[in-house]
Amino acid sequence: MTADDSHDGLTLAPGVRDALLDHARKGADRDPPAEVCGIFAGERGPPDHVTAIRRVPNVAAHPRTEYELDPAATMAAIDRIEDRGDDAVGFYHSHPESAPRPSATDRARATWPGYVYCIVSPPDAIRAYRYVDDGFVELPVESAE
Repeated sequence: MTADDSHDGLTLAPGVRDALLDHARKGADRDPPAEVCGIFAGERGPPDHVTAIRRVPNVAAHPRTEYELDPAATMAAIDRIEDRGDDAVGFYHSHPESAPRPSATDRARATWPGYVYCIVSPPDAIRAYRYVDDGFVELPVESAE
């Protein structure tokens, strides 16, 4: 996959955008705020189509500024996604106090080349990136709502 693939992007099925924002707002409303995270279910492309999200606990040591998907919950969620005949399209997490751009920590921890990494910043910002060549390429995000 190349960064200049003109058909690359992310489409969110009806309800997915609201579910992402709801999850991110719940993390932002904590005291102190915390990043939330999860997995996208749907069909890998490009373009990728997300039909549902699967919330996964954030087990990071510093959840206010970083995320780490719970390993056991992640594998269980991926198994459930695949058992339904869907693909694990990628991952999402929130930045409750900063812009939806990959941080240095996000870049250092990305390990699934070709997959979508989405960042949600309340109240309503959603940005998606594909992890390629040890970096991120921003993707257009469309809602089918």
